[in-house]
Amino acid sequence: MIKPHGSEQLNPLYVSDSAARAALAEEAEKLPSMLLNTAAAANAVMLGAGYFNPLDGFMNLANAMSTAEKMQTVDGLFWPVPILNRTDDIEAIQGAERIALRDPNVEGQPVLAVQTVVAIEEVSDEQLNAMTEQVFGTLDPEHPGVATFGARGQYIVSGPIQVLNYSYFRNEFPDTFRTAGEIRDEIAQRGWETVVAFQTRNPMHRAHEELCKMAKEAVDADGVLIHMLLGKLKPGDIPADVRDAAIRKMVELYFPENTVMVTGYGFDMLYAGPREAVLHAVFRQNCGCTHLIVGRDHAGVGDYYGAFDAQTIFHNEVPDGSLDIAIFEADHTAYSRKLNKVVMMRDAPDHDKDDFVLLSGTKVREMLAAGQDLPPEFARPEVAKILMEHYQNA
Repeated sequence: MIKPHGSEQLNPLYVSDSAARAALAEEAEKLPSMLLNTAAAANAVMLGAGYFNPLDGFMNLANAMSTAEKMQTVDGLFWPVPILNRTDDIEAIQGAERIALRDPNVEGQPVLAVQTVVAIEEVSDEQLNAMTEQVFGTLDPEHPGVATFGARGQYIVSGPIQVLNYSYFRNEFPDTFRTAGEIRDEIAQRGWETVVAFQTRNPMHRAHEELCKMAKEAVDADGVLIHMLLGKLKPGDIPADVRDAAIRKMVELYFPENTVMVTGYGFDMLYAGPREAVLHAVFRQNCGCTHLIVGRDHAGVGDYYGAFDAQTIFHNEVPDGSLDIAIFEADHTAYSRKLNKVVMMRDAPDHDKDDFVLLSGTKVREMLAAGQDLPPEFARPEVAKILMEHYQNA
């Protein structure tokens, strides 16, 4: 198993000692409070769970600008995107040395973490635009990630944090949410050395299933980590509980026993394309994975990124030695009518479009909502049944 990013040992920011956690919770009730936005709350969960190792909290403006521009902090740590706590309202926390960070996603807004305030800095429109363009590659307000990032506030509150809980993820997804440390522990318990990670925010169809099998065979891996995003998505994306059920059914029926771990993590989708692919690599390394599948338009949205930009960034912009995890570069996969199996399109140069079973996301949703069976070459029938029930009840 490979070591975490930036350190010899994983350093999750969750306060695991129950007595220390109770004392911190008691202290938090007496501190000035700040209600987090959903992005900052997700960052806190990822920091608590060890996915953002070796960061000790939220970045200041200098580190945010440096990370956005050069993919490294001022001190030289490789990091692909700013990890921020932003707000428009600093009245209640001005002058405070420590503050309670409250969860916007849980009823009653309980304390999620306690932050030691190192600085409160105002970010200019020019600085915000520079960060946005460097991370997302565009300033188009129609881009869902750009729109979200632009609305998070003009003030950056930086400093280390201590995390009290994992927001709603542990309660709502008890069988799926796992910290980076828990995943490392399970990999060790299974005796796996080489592990391929598959990132998903969608249900897995036949092409995704076969891609995982192809990657596992290609790198001679002991197992596959199917790691699904459990946080906020854009409107129209399939809810996490439905994806979870569909993926588990596929693994149960179509993968050999003890070759797949189905897990999830508590983060919001950025839709930042290439930069987000690099972030995905960082926190899969923190999970102990040796390889990450990066496919066509990984973490993309619309037509903002080239089909393979999320792969070429690892060659053109990530300095050698920055990461220990390796990238398995995948092409679009689809069922070949000629060969009667799922293939990567690059491996079938004699095919044209009609030789593949291809369905757009829109067409899939329309068929499921209408109660029409998806082609078995496209989706396993047991998976399609779960998705159809969701769309017909929506």
